[in-house]
Amino acid sequence: MRRLRISLVFNLLILFLTIVASIIMFTGFKFMNGPETTLESTKLGMLRFFTVESNMFMGISSLIFSITELQLLNKKINEIPIQAYIIKLMSTASVALTFLVVFTYLGPITEYGLPAMLMNSNLFFHLIIPVLSIFTFIVFERTDKLNLKHTIYGILPTILYALYYLINVLIHMENGRVSPKYDWYWFVQNGVWTAVIVAPMILLITYFISLILWRCNKKTSA
Repeated sequence: MRRLRISLVFNLLILFLTIVASIIMFTGFKFMNGPETTLESTKLGMLRFFTVESNMFMGISSLIFSITELQLLNKKINEIPIQAYIIKLMSTASVALTFLVVFTYLGPITEYGLPAMLMNSNLFFHLIIPVLSIFTFIVFERTDKLNLKHTIYGILPTILYALYYLINVLIHMENGRVSPKYDWYWFVQNGVWTAVIVAPMILLITYFISLILWRCNKKTSA
């Protein structure tokens, strides 16, 4: 029960931070001074980023998990349903991908480097929420309910976003090239053909992340 209560606290914290970070980006509020912020938008424009979508998904899954934990603590249910664990695996894999891409790809190639990726709302979206989410899932939410077959669910959000991103790139292509305005992650700046390489690579990385999370979360690995 101790782990359950700690998990509940962390899930509520993640939900709270997601709401705060979303409001900060939506309104364009700045609480940090430094290099020009990269990959940030205001109002509904912020929803085009996988960063925002993955973190919002994380917030929603944390809310769902919190509700089931409260029900379990109040003895209204006997156990947390597997569906809640699957959703948690999916959302954690998504924010873990966000974290990895920022620190290994976007940070190094942006004009102002990694500091520009960790300003204002993105401090929460790119670092704090992903780290808290991963830590909570593998330390306080360990279970034997998830099987190897469930790891494939971890790539579903990435597949959906990849389809959206590819369609967006294709409809804004001019003379075989796409402006960075519509290719905000710079995935196809060397040509749209690179999507054939980038998309499968990202999906493979996401599945690898899902696999690692599942293994670390597995109760019998303790």
